[in-house]
Amino acid sequence: MPSFPKTLVLRHRKENVNKCSLSGLETREDLRFFTYPNDMLPDLSQVILLTISAPELSVQDRDRQLLLIDGTWKYAKVMETFVLKQGLVEKRSLPAHLRTAYPRKQSDCEDPSRGLASIEALFIAHRILKRTVEGLLDRYYWKEAFYKQNHLM
Repeated sequence: MPSFPKTLVLRHRKENVNKCSLSGLETREDLRFFTYPNDMLPDLSQVILLTISAPELSVQDRDRQLLLIDGTWKYAKVMETFVLKQGLVEKRSLPAHLRTAYPRKQSDCEDPSRGLASIEALFIAHRILKRTVEGLLDRYYWKEAFYKQNHLM
């Protein structure tokens, strides 16, 4: 079984963990969580930042470490600026046809229909990178709707 770099998750300290789609995944061996702005990040020079406006993530990126920002859209913008100030970080996006199943109430996303829930983005990114997706969506309430509307079944 191939060994891949851990996916980094930068979660805002004000993120409501009870409502967070990534809750319960903190102990997974393939993920490493950091709290913004409290935790120091590792060297990001070989990291790919998952964002909306960037070249599409592909299997050719599989040996690179992935960084996922987890917070409201308002916080995510500030956190992305923080990450980019840490040094040169490449950005990648997920395929534009994907749609969230999460019943979003926020409107400050640049493209709300493409703004996937963190767990959805993590699942798709790991799938593209040929990393394990086993158990990722087990606790996600809108899993079936996400599968169905994105033809993932």
